[in-house]
Amino acid sequence: MKEHEETVLAFIAGYVDTLGFVALFGLFTAHVTGNFVLIGAEVAGVGQGVLLKLLAFPAFIVGVGSASVAAKIMKARGDAYIAAALHLWQALLLFAFFGTGLLALPIDDASSGMVLLCGVLGATAMGVQNARPKVLQKPGLPNTVMTGNVTQIVLDLVDLAHRGSHHAEGPQVLARLRATLTAMLAFAIGAVGGALAFVHLSFYGLILPIALLLLLAWPPRVARAA
Repeated sequence: MKEHEETVLAFIAGYVDTLGFVALFGLFTAHVTGNFVLIGAEVAGVGQGVLLKLLAFPAFIVGVGSASVAAKIMKARGDAYIAAALHLWQALLLFAFFGTGLLALPIDDASSGMVLLCGVLGATAMGVQNARPKVLQKPGLPNTVMTGNVTQIVLDLVDLAHRGSHHAEGPQVLARLRATLTAMLAFAIGAVGGALAFVHLSFYGLILPIALLLLLAWPPRVARAA
């Protein structure tokens, strides 16, 4: 599981983002800037849930900030400990998202207190995941928003078509392309899975990403205990 951490996180991002979108009046919890578009549409009279989407921004910021503070506090313990702690923190927030979602059912009023709290918790959880590579200063592909990855895929394909794979940077380009395509596929599978999970399981569908985060957090804890 640990060696596929970035792929698993891309799956989680697609899954949670789409589940939240389906459940909460089109709210993006991971791709939070997408809410700007929806807010604009709703101001024009299309859709609902402006307050819900506005609250996602400060909630997301709180998630990012909490991840940064946690990383600074635990800096001396090393990146493995910090990463495990962030996974656990995100899992806890997703569990709260899950619990408030169940309490908010049936979700038919975008301005109800429980629905707003549900959206805030989801956005906070995904803010933690968005912050993770930054606070760990870990190079790699984005696993929560795929726009940049699509751009990179196109650039790499054009590079390979133009120069082939045998030039000096060819192996690096091929490796990056494989990694980017894997992240994209994981995100897409997660998006489909999140939508289907909510349709068939309601907020119980969040048990899967919570379990995956706990599995990602577990190996370093076991290693330290040993």
